[in-house]
Amino acid sequence: MFKTILVPTDGSALSDKAITAAIEFARLTGGKIIGLSVAEPYPYSPLSEGAMTNDSAEYEEKMRQMARAHVLKIADAASAAGLQYSTYVTESFSPYEEIIDVAAKQGCDVIFMASHGRKGLNKLFVGSETQKVLGHTTIPVLVFR
Repeated sequence: MFKTILVPTDGSALSDKAITAAIEFARLTGGKIIGLSVAEPYPYSPLSEGAMTNDSAEYEEKMRQMARAHVLKIADAASAAGLQYSTYVTESFSPYEEIIDVAAKQGCDVIFMASHGRKGLNKLFVGSETQKVLGHTTIPVLVFR
């Protein structure tokens, strides 16, 4: 049975749906929740002059603050349900790699995550983080739509 559940969140309504389901599942099975939000670094070009400006520092701090707020939502829900939990905020241009890495390091049995349902050419060329996780992890992933 799944006892250690990773719940990555981007703060979206679909992520909230995954959080709610993960909390209920953990409550019913005596599991533990691992919350994760990945902050996106400033998208600068290292070739541009003055790439690291005050704007980039402000942007990155805002992204970290948002990520902390996202995992706080998980912590509050897990605490209210009386569950064991841990939360992590990481920073990466590649959220799916962070999700897989945290799942491995924390010994997660399953990942509960949202799908944003990209369609058409965008799905083929960009691919969602959920699809990338599905394609690169060996642990089960429960996707919420």
